[in-house]
Amino acid sequence: MEITRVEIRPMRDEGNLKAFCSVVFDDVFIVHSVKVIEGKEGLFVAMPSREVGDGEYRDTAHPINNDFRLSLEEKVLNRYHEVVEEKSEEEMAEAEEEVEESSEIEEEEEEEPLATEDMTFNEDI
Repeated sequence: MEITRVEIRPMRDEGNLKAFCSVVFDDVFIVHSVKVIEGKEGLFVAMPSREVGDGEYRDTAHPINNDFRLSLEEKVLNRYHEVVEEKSEEEMAEAEEEVEESSEIEEEEEEEPLATEDMTFNEDI
C-alpha cells in the first residue's frame, strides 16, 4: 500500500494540536482526522480515535506494523513541515506588502511644509 497524498490543515492557537491531516492510500482510500501533536519529545502523529469511556481513547484506524507506522509518520511530518514553511513564507510576504502599502500611504499623506514668509521683527516690543 502506497501513501499517495497527505493533506495538512495547520491549526492556530490550539495548544499541542498542530494540524489535522488526511492521508490518501493508492489514490483510492482516505483516512481523515490524523493529527500532528507537539509532545514532550517533539512532534508525533496520532491516528484517528474515539473515546471508549473514562477519558480513554482507542484508535479507529492505525498501521499494523511498526515499519509502516514509521513510514506514515515520516511522510506526514515532512509534509507538515513543508506546509508550515510555505505558510510562514506567505505570511512574511504579506507582512512586507502591508509595510510597503502603509509607507506609500504615509508618503501620500505627508503634508507639504508651510511656506515661510520673510518676517521682520520689531525689536521695540
